[in-house]
Amino acid sequence: MTKFVRPKFVSDITTDRGGTHQRRLERVNLSYRRVFRIQLTGALKLFTVLTASWVLILGSVSAPTTQSFAATASPEERAALEAQLSDLENQIGQYEDQVVSYQKQGSSLKNEINLLNAKITQLNLRIRATTLQITDLDDKISEKQTEIDGIQEQIVRNRAALVSILNDIYQADRTNNLELFLKNPKLSDFFSNLNSLAVLQDNLRTTIHQISDLKDSLENEKQQYAMAKADATTLQEYQSVQKQEADQTKQQKNQLLTVTKGQESKYQQLLKDTKATAAQIRSRIFELLGGGELTFDQAYQYAKLASQATGVRPAMILAVLDRESALGKNVGKCSYQTAMSPKNQALYLQIVAELNISPDSVQVSCPNKDGVYGGAMGPAQFVPATWMLYRDKVATITGRSPASPWNNADAFVATGLYLADAGAANATSLAQERKAAARYYAGGNWSRFLWTYGEAVVSQAEKFQDDIDTLTA
Repeated sequence: MTKFVRPKFVSDITTDRGGTHQRRLERVNLSYRRVFRIQLTGALKLFTVLTASWVLILGSVSAPTTQSFAATASPEERAALEAQLSDLENQIGQYEDQVVSYQKQGSSLKNEINLLNAKITQLNLRIRATTLQITDLDDKISEKQTEIDGIQEQIVRNRAALVSILNDIYQADRTNNLELFLKNPKLSDFFSNLNSLAVLQDNLRTTIHQISDLKDSLENEKQQYAMAKADATTLQEYQSVQKQEADQTKQQKNQLLTVTKGQESKYQQLLKDTKATAAQIRSRIFELLGGGELTFDQAYQYAKLASQATGVRPAMILAVLDRESALGKNVGKCSYQTAMSPKNQALYLQIVAELNISPDSVQVSCPNKDGVYGGAMGPAQFVPATWMLYRDKVATITGRSPASPWNNADAFVATGLYLADAGAANATSLAQERKAAARYYAGGNWSRFLWTYGEAVVSQAEKFQDDIDTLTA
């Protein structure tokens, strides 16, 4: 008996029109029925099964058509862009060192002017770096679109092959073994055609599996495509904020020179008049990213608890939880049913069941316009899958079991734990904290947000540190 090799790829599958398979169409019976019969009901059943399989297995898949993209950058262009970005990041780091140096030199008008000049230059460099990151991301989005289109074409080809195979099997099912045997007086021909039929059935299974795998791959690529578009949008928003900050810093410098008229004594008096008191800091309202308000003093107490357990300084924890560090986006307005991925929905229901609260009594972050899932919960903005990773550790620290993502103490500790894992525990430099903040926001895509979200958090942390120093003086 001839040995047939199972195909590994759909391109290996052929219907062999006019050859062995064509002859087999009139001879082979897939069901191996021993009685010759052709029934209308049988044909209808087969048609129904094939139609149902088509709907359930293949579904409806189409490539995104909402945006067209330019040709992908060449490797040389990509390398040049990355080299420019690296150079800009080095320059930003140098000006950051200057800022720190001026801050350590004490409060004087000259130092303050030098400090503001360094900040202005640094902000302009960050704007340029963000522009390059957006350009790089646009190229990657274009690549992702090409991958999606390629997978879509593979699905179309596999569908065509599947239609052909299903048609061949249906035709073969109309001939029983007895009729086949009578048309093949030689036993070798009879068994050879039966073997060909087995290969065809194997081809059918292979093609169905390939289409299923391609669908999974396509959905993953679409999600990556949506996430990349969302990142590009966020970077553009940050760039707008950076430009505003640069303009404000210039105005601050000009106003300072106007008020003091270049005189150190007037600068010192201005510094004394504008310095916030401990009482003002304590009563200041602190708004959480996930909704709700605390006084700054209350927020600081929660941050100290989290800091003692994780090694991340309180100012850093406060900066991440601060609403402005995330561009002031209002979150927590959607139902879990419309915002979360199926996997996270199941975990969410487990979380709220353990907390004995209704799943509809709290809201979560919404998905974005490009289809990236939302579902982040509470002040720390953890999705259920991430919360489950830290839940037990949080409960051990706070003594609340089960821990709740909507409880302030639990949320602050969870933020500290995540930042510690991201590299902010006992950090000795702003660079470590900046990287940890970017990881907190973007996970594996942290490098895109090092000088946007990461820098915004570190800058805010320094302001909070000044307030904390005033409180603890």
